[in-house]
Amino acid sequence: MDFSFLVNFIALLFSFFVVGALLGAGFSKPIRKKLVKLLRLEQIRRLLLNRSFHNPILKPGTHPWTAEAVLNPAAINLGNRTHLIYRAIGMDGISRLGYASSSDGTVFDRRLPNPAYVAQNPRSSGWKTPSHMRRYSPVMYPSGGSWGGCEDPRMVAIDGRVYVTFNMFDGWDYIRVAAISIPYDAFVGERFSEWEGPYILSKPGELHKNWVLFPEKIGGKFAIIHSIAPKIEIAYRDSIETIGSEEPFIESWVGARNNLPMREDAWDSFIRSAGPPPVKTEHGWLLFYHAINERDPSRYQLGAMLLDIHDPTKVLYRSAAPVLSPNEHYENAGKPGIVYACGAVVRDGTLFVYYGGADKVVCVATTPLDTFINALIDGSQPAFIQALPTQTA
Repeated sequence: MDFSFLVNFIALLFSFFVVGALLGAGFSKPIRKKLVKLLRLEQIRRLLLNRSFHNPILKPGTHPWTAEAVLNPAAINLGNRTHLIYRAIGMDGISRLGYASSSDGTVFDRRLPNPAYVAQNPRSSGWKTPSHMRRYSPVMYPSGGSWGGCEDPRMVAIDGRVYVTFNMFDGWDYIRVAAISIPYDAFVGERFSEWEGPYILSKPGELHKNWVLFPEKIGGKFAIIHSIAPKIEIAYRDSIETIGSEEPFIESWVGARNNLPMREDAWDSFIRSAGPPPVKTEHGWLLFYHAINERDPSRYQLGAMLLDIHDPTKVLYRSAAPVLSPNEHYENAGKPGIVYACGAVVRDGTLFVYYGGADKVVCVATTPLDTFINALIDGSQPAFIQALPTQTA
């Protein structure tokens, strides 16, 4: 049982009754406004993801390919289990993709000793092989903690196949976005020799990262979010496999900046990228995103927005504050100040968000999905705040 949620709920009820009583006690209008503002700040605080007591759920392993870091996991539910494809950094500084699975979404009792995917023969995919391997360095690295390989995967299951998008880097040229796919049965059966691809999605000569597939086709086509700043841009394709051959590479914004409305606190004054693939809800597509405050650029934080179900380029609601910030020791004991989410699933009404902490470990945070969506819709406060009594001065 999530006792932290119960404690927060009781505290929230208490604050509701206290402030309600104060508002009815004859205080002046300025004081009432301050009280309501304080309560609203408390409500914003409650639009937060609850970290698991088991964090970190995956740590660097004893095998050389996982020895330095495991981070930024993609996630899907298949066959009554939650499956992770996570990024692992080895002693050689190369990123590979690992696999783990769980029956409850928190305790991962299955973890393969060998990589689930390694970027092999990259020349056939249009990128170069490094002339030599460098040893991993937590300080001197060009791409998120490694010298090359497969970085920061996202994963969806569509039409009988599992698709993984990731950043592909050879340690020298521009980072490009790639995808691989595998049949459901091969994925669940851990037959990872059956991956097809990689298929390069982004143009050569341009740096692109962190593209995400929607978890279902839209209008009969694969839908790929390739930019969320300066606006949300989505590419639609008949096939992932034919991009760059029968269909053109995806054209995306280069050097993007945020043009979404600025807020007073400006915690997300520089939006970095989309997080996990969108989660479909009855109110719209839930999309998490990474952002920083330009006054404190060392801290990656996670926000949330709700996109229109029919036109997902339209933002309906957006969190007024971060839903996850790097405040725990395991989110700072590596590259400090990093929470980076790449996976999200729903199990029995609970939203599980999987993220990397400090570019070093894999973590999970949860929240009741309906409660979270309602809070997001109501301006990042629970709905009953609108029921507070109103008075004239």
